Amino acid sequence: MDLSKFIPGAAAVLILARFGADLLLATLNRREVRRHAGRVPDAFRGTVDDATYARSVEYTLARSRFSQWSDAADVAVVLGVLFSGILPASLAALHARLGAATWVDAVWIFGVGIVFSLTGLPFEAWAQFRLEQRFGFNTTTVGTWCLDRIKGFLLALVLGFPLLLLVLKLVAWMGPGWWLWAWMVFLGFQILMLVLAPVLILPLFNKLTPLADGGLRTRLLELGRKAGFSAQTILVMDGSKRSRHSNAFFTGFGRFRKIVLFDTLMAQLNEEELEAVLAHEMGHYKLGHIPKRLAWSAFTLLAGFWVIAWLLRRPDFAGAFGFPADAGLAPTLLLFGLLSGPVSFWISPFMNHWSRVHEFDADAFAARTVGSAAPLVGALRKLSEKNLSNLTPHPWFSAWHYSHPTLLEREASLAASR
Repeated sequence: MDLSKFIPGAAAVLILARFGADLLLATLNRREVRRHAGRVPDAFRGTVDDATYARSVEYTLARSRFSQWSDAADVAVVLGVLFSGILPASLAALHARLGAATWVDAVWIFGVGIVFSLTGLPFEAWAQFRLEQRFGFNTTTVGTWCLDRIKGFLLALVLGFPLLLLVLKLVAWMGPGWWLWAWMVFLGFQILMLVLAPVLILPLFNKLTPLADGGLRTRLLELGRKAGFSAQTILVMDGSKRSRHSNAFFTGFGRFRKIVLFDTLMAQLNEEELEAVLAHEMGHYKLGHIPKRLAWSAFTLLAGFWVIAWLLRRPDFAGAFGFPADAGLAPTLLLFGLLSGPVSFWISPFMNHWSRVHEFDADAFAARTVGSAAPLVGALRKLSEKNLSNLTPHPWFSAWHYSHPTLLEREASLAASR
């Protein structure tokens, strides 16, 4: 059965349904935020003052309005690219000029990716230099912002392009089982990046300096010993170079493992609170969350390559968008990339629920490790205040967009686990 007449309509419905659902969720969320905007909700009295709460409401609404325009532009670009005929025309033009070689297909996919990135740059710039600037979060300069994007492009060229070319080559080298080999190559690359990124890539964007000797360093190393978690290095990252938002994370494996603290985080929290935040991050490792997430990532990657291989055997899929039947893997790979987001959107509540369960477990681990929930609660309250977090999201919006529980949910869970 030839499905080429139905596939474009189905793709358009999929894209527009995702956009419409997101629009509805954003509307419900803004309505919920406005409903609580007059005064600090009783649950947060004593946690946040009136002025900060009003500012957080304003920030949440401003971000929501901006996201609507940004998302609408993204949808317009994707629909335009998919249905204007520019994709098959551009590939045919490249083949006519350079030949139908695998490296030409790789150049075409890479070029389309660059075009999509360029269309998003005005919105990224507006978000950084207007929205974040308006609320006092932006600290980056235009020069640093531009340099970051140039570095990102060069990294994609050096790392991403050869990987893309290898995957396209595997079809000819490995025959029908190419997708299993492609999965192994991608998975191996991801694991390699987990090891090398903190050593080779992170320093290209940020300055990392060892935490100075003193009470905090001793306290954090003792925390690692008590939790059965050892890291070779504790580093401070100059996050304030770009933003006043704060964070802390672990990166790498084995002897490459590092604790990284944003300098903004160190300025916002006291030593007890920093200890509790790191205990939470250690909890993710000690409770096996990281291997579970890697396993899920490997499974979804495998499923994705299986679907691509299945679509490749159906010429009516790429043909529905104007590509010839013998166009090969490149069009199918690109089309899958454009359409996978609208599909994965509908399973995001399940993934976010899983992530939030992990966050609750890591919170409980942190409270047990430091001997009290109070330092972590204090840290969460300060971070919510400093980052102007939305304290009253609509439950549906939270389900679709929040990988972490809300402040109220985390405090309630910590109280119940005592």
